[in-house]
Amino acid sequence: MIFMREFTKEQLAEFDGQKNPEKYVAVDGVVYDLTNVPAWSGDNHHGNVAGQDLSIAITHSPHGKKFLDDKPVVGKYIG
Repeated sequence: MIFMREFTKEQLAEFDGQKNPEKYVAVDGVVYDLTNVPAWSGDNHHGNVAGQDLSIAITHSPHGKKFLDDKPVVGKYIG
C-alpha cells in the first residue's frame, strides 16, 4: 500500500512558495507539486496562487487537466 499524505485546506496553504519553498496545488482531491514548473516560478501563474485548490480554475485554462499528467503527486486533498 502506498502512503499518501493528506492535506487540509490550512496545511495546503503552507505550500504557497512563500511559507515553504514548495508550491503545491490541489485538483480534484489530488495534491500536485509544481515547484519545478517554470511557469510557476513567480508569485502566481495567470492569477492563480499555489497552496490552494485549483479544481475550478484549471477547467478555464487552455491546457486543462492534461497539464498535470506528468507532475509529481504528493498527497490527497481532504479540504
